[in-house]
Amino acid sequence: MRLLFAAAALVLAASPLHAEDSAMRASANEVRAHVEFLADDLLEGRGNGQRGYDVAALYTASHFRSLGLEPAGDNGSWFQDITFRRASLSGQQVRHGGREVKGVRLLPSVLEERVELTAPLVFVGYGLEAGPFGHDAYAGVDVRGKIVVAFNEQPDLPKGTNSDISAHLGSSRVESAARHGAVGLIVIGSDRYVRFHSRREVTGWVDAKGRSNDLPGDLKARMVATDDAARNLFAGSGQDFAQLRAAAKSGKRLPSFALAGTMSVQGSSTWEEFTAANVVARLPGTDPALAHEHVVMSGHLDHLGIDESRGGDNIFNGALDNASGIATMLEAARLFAQKPEDARRSVLFIALAAEELGLQGASYYVANPTVPLDSIAAVVNLDMPVPLYDFNDVVAFGAAHNSVAETVAAAGAEIGISVSKDPMPEQAIFTRSDHYRFAQAGIPSILLFTGYGSGGEEQWSAFFKERYHRAGDDLTQPINWTALARYAELNYRIARRLARETHRPYWYEGNFFGDLFDPKGTRRTVKP
Repeated sequence: MRLLFAAAALVLAASPLHAEDSAMRASANEVRAHVEFLADDLLEGRGNGQRGYDVAALYTASHFRSLGLEPAGDNGSWFQDITFRRASLSGQQVRHGGREVKGVRLLPSVLEERVELTAPLVFVGYGLEAGPFGHDAYAGVDVRGKIVVAFNEQPDLPKGTNSDISAHLGSSRVESAARHGAVGLIVIGSDRYVRFHSRREVTGWVDAKGRSNDLPGDLKARMVATDDAARNLFAGSGQDFAQLRAAAKSGKRLPSFALAGTMSVQGSSTWEEFTAANVVARLPGTDPALAHEHVVMSGHLDHLGIDESRGGDNIFNGALDNASGIATMLEAARLFAQKPEDARRSVLFIALAAEELGLQGASYYVANPTVPLDSIAAVVNLDMPVPLYDFNDVVAFGAAHNSVAETVAAAGAEIGISVSKDPMPEQAIFTRSDHYRFAQAGIPSILLFTGYGSGGEEQWSAFFKERYHRAGDDLTQPINWTALARYAELNYRIARRLARETHRPYWYEGNFFGDLFDPKGTRRTVKP
């Protein structure tokens, strides 16, 4: 049952439990040592499934051990080994009403080398669940055991809608189809969209239970279709495809209805497997009433590895993305280890694999947690700070959605760091890093970037333009090690507050993500 706090109680809850000093404890030399090791050419860009990543994982585990933390991976180890499959399509045949359909492309499967499926079709508009905005494609239709067909466009949302919501909707069709029991999904897009997906390999994890993030639930097949191919699927439905297409391009509300006939799909895929591990450590909490709960500090350990097709410098070192985030986490772990009594809740440190493959290490952890998911009170994610200047503000992605943002503000005030509004809302950063997989499990989560103050805007712009996901993100950059230590100090203080406070963080009342991912959870009635 959802509980509501009165505004007066919120003021008390938001008050600091401890008077904090402003002395910096994080060490510039410590974070520098970690980054210089992890971003060295000898680690070959820490590509998933490559030797450099395994060395980075061993380095991280060894450091956790040196701090006296507990291993919290699988089977009492530091590691949570993940099997990934990279699938390529080797053949397909798609028939509708007994006739072969051209222009429908089956995507490779990481679960079945051979796919055979016959099922009726249901059109579900945009294929999205956006009930608060009057667009719920699955309301009133039964798609269990059926192939759903959807347009790739999005509905027109009210002006001022948070851009994180649009980004979520654009990536949610597969999960929505699976949640409602569909066995197949066809997304209708432009010719360019179909060509792009026709050339793509698909990479996904496969766990010991035979599950995959690529094909959740009962889904057996994902397909893309051109307008010309899709038009034939609507014959006999009593609906005009051209009118529906025009309405979709205008973002208008679309109906959901059954399509005539059945579709038969046959396909085959070839696989390449590789492994990469999440690295997990735990600092036990000291309060018997709270020690079973956890605050997570996470960061992705992987980067893009080596591009053998390039001449010259072909190692993508990922110094800022994300050796600096891992260095931050390791330094925060060191500070916790020095004063473990500061953590009433337990603190979980997770170096995540395969973020660069689509947040897959985080997805795997959420599906196969090494502590109960409902014991995780909050997630603080450390991804790609840009410590190239003396920052004095941070941006908290997720601040609009949950009360972890209030903890960020309180911790920042202790050391003279303010919290600024999102300067790049069009990027929808909240949905683009590992913390989002935890948010999808209903856990209040947040990501911090150094802000645009003190010359930050120019530094961020230059980084994105010249070095992001390029070989230039290396140790030749003028990294400000004192600034990175300050970032580590801030994140340590945030996690420490979360580990101390009696009440867990909450989603805000009426928040789209809270209502979607944690519909029965506790809510805040006000926010500052």
